[in-house]
Amino acid sequence: MVRDARSKDITVGVVGAGAMGRGIAQIMAAGGMKVLMVDANDGAAEAGRAFAERMILRTAEKGVVSDEVAAAAVARLAVVDALAGLAPCDVVIEAVVEILDVKRQVFGELEGIVDADCILATNTSSLSVTAIAAGLRHRDRVAGFHFFNPVPLMKVVEVVEGLETSSGVADALCVIARRAGHEPVRAKDTPGFLVNHAGRGLNTEGVRIVSEGIADFAGIDDLMREGGPGFRMGPFELMDTTGLDVSHPVMESIYEQFYQEPRFRPGPLTRQRSIGGLHGRKTGRGFYVYEDNKKVTPPAPPAPTDLPDAVWISNAEPAGRAMLLQALAGTVEIDDGKKPSTRSVCLFTPLGKDTTGSAVAENIEAERCFAVDTLFGLDGRRTLMKTPVSDPDLCDQVHALLAAGGHKVTVIHDSAGFVNQRIIATVVNIACDIAQQRIAAPDDIDKAVRLGLGYPTGPLALGDAVGPARLLKVLEAMVDFYGDPRYRPSPWLKRRAMLGVSLLTPEN
Repeated sequence: MVRDARSKDITVGVVGAGAMGRGIAQIMAAGGMKVLMVDANDGAAEAGRAFAERMILRTAEKGVVSDEVAAAAVARLAVVDALAGLAPCDVVIEAVVEILDVKRQVFGELEGIVDADCILATNTSSLSVTAIAAGLRHRDRVAGFHFFNPVPLMKVVEVVEGLETSSGVADALCVIARRAGHEPVRAKDTPGFLVNHAGRGLNTEGVRIVSEGIADFAGIDDLMREGGPGFRMGPFELMDTTGLDVSHPVMESIYEQFYQEPRFRPGPLTRQRSIGGLHGRKTGRGFYVYEDNKKVTPPAPPAPTDLPDAVWISNAEPAGRAMLLQALAGTVEIDDGKKPSTRSVCLFTPLGKDTTGSAVAENIEAERCFAVDTLFGLDGRRTLMKTPVSDPDLCDQVHALLAAGGHKVTVIHDSAGFVNQRIIATVVNIACDIAQQRIAAPDDIDKAVRLGLGYPTGPLALGDAVGPARLLKVLEAMVDFYGDPRYRPSPWLKRRAMLGVSLLTPEN
C-alpha cells in the first residue's frame, strides 16, 4: 500500500505552518525528504518555510552540518497554494488546530487529492485517531504522528495506530521518523496516547500529597530532585514550567476520557489556582514566585544541632534498619534492645506505611516515634516523618541527627508512603498498566517517558532499580491505609514482582 519509506524520493506534505508544522517541515527536509507546505492563512506557509530555512541554516552556522548539507535541505522546502498542490505526496502530515471537525474536513479533502498509497498522518495530541479517520473511505492509511514542541529538540514522536490503521503504515512512519532524526514509539489509540498517559502519576500524586497537608510544594520538589529519584524537576516546578492553563485541562481530560479512572484523578487545587491566573513561570506566579523568569527560592533555615541521647531502630523492615544503622554509626548511641528504653527516640523505616501505624504495631508511644524513608538510600536529601503527636523537641533532635555530616533533611507530616515512595510507586504503576493494556511495548514506554517527559530513566527501568516487590509492598500498604483504588497494583507489576523478573519483561 505504501511506498518504500527509505526511498530518496519521498515527498512529505505538511498542512499547517504554525509552530508544530514548521518544525516538522524543518526536520523532514533535514532528513533528506522533499517537503511541500500549505496553510489556509495567507502568507503563513511562506513564513513557516522561511522560519524552517533559518533554523536549518543556523545548524550550519553552529557547525552541526556543512553549508552544503544545509543548502540542500533548504532546497527541499517548498510552498503550495492549496491542498491540491499536495497531490504528489507520499505522506501528508496534518498539523492544524485541535478541533475534530476541522481535521476531519482536511483529511476528507485530501482523500480526493492524493494517491491511494499516500499515508495520511495527524499530529494531534489529544484527539482520537480513530475518530479523525472515521469518515474516510480508506481509514487503514490514517495514523497519528504526534511530535512534541519544539519539534527539532524533542527527539521523540508517537506513532499512533487507530482501530483500522494498517501495520504497514505505522512501520513506514517509524522509518520516516528515524530519517528525520527522531525516535518513534508506537502506541494504540487511547486517551493521552503514551507520553501524556504515562505522565499522569507525577503531578496528580504531588497535588494529592499537598492537599493532605503532608508537605508543601517546595518540600515535594526538593525530595524528587535531591532525595533519590533524581528528577530534573519536581511536579510543581514542572507544572509551573508547562503552565497550569495547559496542564490542568490535560489532567481533567484524561481523567474523564478514561471514565474517571481513580489512578488519574486530579485535585481541586490545580483548578482553583488556574482560575486565579497562577499559571506559573509565564505569569510570574504559580506554585512559586518568579523574578526575571527565575524562581525565587527563600533561604532554608539552618538545621537544629542538639542530638538525641540514644535511638532505637525498628526491625520491621530489616533492610531499611541496616541502612539507617550504617548511616548513623558513630553519630549517636544505638539502643539495641528488643524494645526501646525510656530514654531512646524510636525510628522506623516503613514501606508504604506511616509512622503512626508503625508505632501502634509495636506498641510504642507515638510521641517519640519518627520514620525515615530508605527506599532510595540515604546519600541524598533525607525524609523525616513524624506522627500527629510527635514531640517537637524530639523531632528537632532527630532532624539534627539526620542532618549530621551536611545532609539536607525535609520534615513531613505523617503519610502512608512518605513522599517519594508514593509518587514513584504511582508513576511506575501507571506505566505498568499501560503495558498491561498492550497500549505500547515496555521498551517504548520507557523511551517515550525519557525523551518526552525528561525523566532520568524510564518508569519500568526505575521500578526495576527500586525493586518491583518493594513497590508492590508500598502500593498494597497504601491501598490498605486509604481504601482507594487509585493505588491498586497493576497486574503487570504484581505478576512480575511475584515471579522476580524485570518490569520490562514482555509477554511471550
